[in-house]
Amino acid sequence: MSHVKLMYSRARGLITARMFVFVFLLIFLLRPAEGANATISCIDDQGNAVDWFYLYKLPRPHEQPPEEGLKYLLLAEQSEGWTEGGGLVGDVTGALGRSLGPLYENGDLGYILYNDQPPEQRRVDDTNRGGHTKGAVLFDSTQGFWLVHSTPHFPPLKTEGKFSYPNSGINNGQNFICVTYPLERFDTIGEQLQINQPHIYDCDVPESLVSSVPSMASLCKHRNGQKNSTVTDASFSSPNRSVSLLSRAGTQFISFAKGASFKNDLYHAWVAPSLQTDLLVQFWRRSAGVLSSDCSASWKVLNVEQLSPGGRVTYKTTEDHSKWAVSAGGGGLRGGAWVCVGDINRNQAEEARGGGTVCRQDVVVWKAYRAAALECESCTGKVEKCESTRLYD
Repeated sequence: MSHVKLMYSRARGLITARMFVFVFLLIFLLRPAEGANATISCIDDQGNAVDWFYLYKLPRPHEQPPEEGLKYLLLAEQSEGWTEGGGLVGDVTGALGRSLGPLYENGDLGYILYNDQPPEQRRVDDTNRGGHTKGAVLFDSTQGFWLVHSTPHFPPLKTEGKFSYPNSGINNGQNFICVTYPLERFDTIGEQLQINQPHIYDCDVPESLVSSVPSMASLCKHRNGQKNSTVTDASFSSPNRSVSLLSRAGTQFISFAKGASFKNDLYHAWVAPSLQTDLLVQFWRRSAGVLSSDCSASWKVLNVEQLSPGGRVTYKTTEDHSKWAVSAGGGGLRGGAWVCVGDINRNQAEEARGGGTVCRQDVVVWKAYRAAALECESCTGKVEKCESTRLYD
């Protein structure tokens, strides 16, 4: 009898062990791939889904190796300011790589990639350049994110099969804003993009999502049906529109989108008076027809001349390709604590091109950007500390 019990005990142990192995293999095979997420979202350096983040890619110091031009700062929800990036901006385990990673995996998601300097060519045909816009939109049946940025030739096409960061984005500073939105917000985002007249170089909207985001489907259909993929159809054109966009967690952002027919500076003619605040604006200065600081109206717009994001390195704005604006003050009767990150500069040519910016009022984010602006062009044209510029002359 004891022999039978022993055999029975061994058999039961063997079955238990095999069941354990079976369950382990099942869990292993069904687990999400590393970096994959149940839904599309902005992701921070630690792999956490976040409502939003700001990312500042720092410029490459002179005569330093390329890796020095791939360092970045990150500011996400719950942050008290800029933090050092967990690696290099092109790492698949960084915030950008994790967020855009699902694009290069198999899955039923919608996406639109747009850039006036797309990856497959140096620049869009000058005869049909459309908006000065750069960004990426990814969404599934529940939610997604809108990434607005300043980097040429980014991100890679889906057919590349993996995330990467272009060499053309190494030398100069670059800026990114990623916001997670519920699916119902993306039709409004698509309408904003239609006004911008973006150059769409890669896109797909699955049939299952078309009825939820008709504007995105129209953008992609227009792109796929035209030899030149810049959106220029008159039916998409409108001078300008601003809309409030609530993030997935209920954070309020304001999207300002202008088209070619606006024919004026985004910041001085529209954003500053709309937000009722004086603005300090960082933008790409190595272009023709740069607009001077403008103090002709109630709300002043001053050009940033020298900056130091996070206090890590100090440099001239000619080494920074990013486009952002910050209110001169943090509060008071004249408004304040506004931060805007977008994709268009202050120059004569871009007054007649589409583009936009995404703004929010937040003291922590405002402090991070406001502290980065060290010297500005004053109303008199003199370059001095931004704190001492004659904002109200």
